[in-house]
Amino acid sequence: MSIVAKQCGVKFIPPSIILVYENKNTSKMRKRIIPVRNFSQYSDCSRAAERMKHHVRHSVYLESVSLVQLERLHLILRDHLQGLSLDQSLAAHRGPDLNDEDLNKLSDDELDRRKAQMDELFERNRRRKEDPDFVYDLEVEFPEISVRETCSWDGEQSDEEF
Repeated sequence: MSIVAKQCGVKFIPPSIILVYENKNTSKMRKRIIPVRNFSQYSDCSRAAERMKHHVRHSVYLESVSLVQLERLHLILRDHLQGLSLDQSLAAHRGPDLNDEDLNKLSDDELDRRKAQMDELFERNRRRKEDPDFVYDLEVEFPEISVRETCSWDGEQSDEEF
């Protein structure tokens, strides 16, 4: 069965993951409600997400859903069990801007998580030869910035030394 996930969501009562998917064989859109069992406010979200993704009944449907997304949905469920609203939970897990963060100060586990996020973003934006909008040897004109930043080594005449 070839199934492609289209949307994922959370249902708080009873705690469950909602998956809207398309069956490629029949071209029909369907909704599947996957109950989250044995989950409390003290549960490990990454372990629960991994257990759900590899569950015998749900693995076919969750193949195209990333483990990170399932973990994020479990975090929202756990926050709800702890008494946080949906807006508070989403704001708390939005996290800092990756461009402004100093990766040298992170722990090894957190650094691996950030690298996995960057790899996923790279693969999502990557252009392949098979893509319909692929252009070989693409040349792009970048707009000129009105004020160019200068560096001390740009202005020096170091070419004469060589």
